[in-house]
Amino acid sequence: MLKTFSITDIGKKRQLNQDYVYTSEIPVGILPNVFIVADGMGGHNAGDYASKYTVETIVREIECSKEDNAVTVIKNAIEIANGHIRQKAEEDIHLYGMGTTLVVATCMGNTLQVANVGDSRLYVVNETITQITRDHSLVEEMVRMGGIDRETARSHPDKNIITRAIGASETIKVDFFTVELHQGDIVLMCSDGLTNMLEDEEIRMILNGQRDIVEKAEELVKAANNNGGRDNIAVILIEPFAD
Repeated sequence: MLKTFSITDIGKKRQLNQDYVYTSEIPVGILPNVFIVADGMGGHNAGDYASKYTVETIVREIECSKEDNAVTVIKNAIEIANGHIRQKAEEDIHLYGMGTTLVVATCMGNTLQVANVGDSRLYVVNETITQITRDHSLVEEMVRMGGIDRETARSHPDKNIITRAIGASETIKVDFFTVELHQGDIVLMCSDGLTNMLEDEEIRMILNGQRDIVEKAEELVKAANNNGGRDNIAVILIEPFAD
């Protein structure tokens, strides 16, 4: 049985929560369930508008899609949302330059379909922790090119510069991943407000503690805030094979 829980938190430093999450354990269009994390960017109000509006557009487009392939359904919905966000930004000066990261997932039996744009992440956690998504960020590009190591990347001053976002350009490139799920897996979707505050191993230890899914999520947020809480925090936890 699928069990899920989601939470967002403003953190300790921000005046506004620009993170937005959506979860549906029941079918949305042809998808058996849908989970989304979006981390908005932009001036006052623009970031939270971007994340919420993007997610609402994607859910609506998934609902009414006539396609029968999950990846195509999600891809089309994201591309439409990207166009809508750009149009809104052109119409309203207060929304100019807004954008959002995005992670979308759906559990289809033993298979997880994942889409991502930006630096919000999806992990699969069991005895180990595996980051499925790849950050679309300047620092991640530097790591891939061998310019800096993973440890240096964590505290690099350009860590917040992302190279892909919904609303950033006319065409949007979406990365897709297919993951085989196993008994005992926990799926974590989150914004960088969590991963900038906690090492992957700290996340794994919290998720493997003897707690229920709600306590696990709350403990992640608490730990991120205890480590500084420099950004909004968004967390979705999915237990695909909960008892």
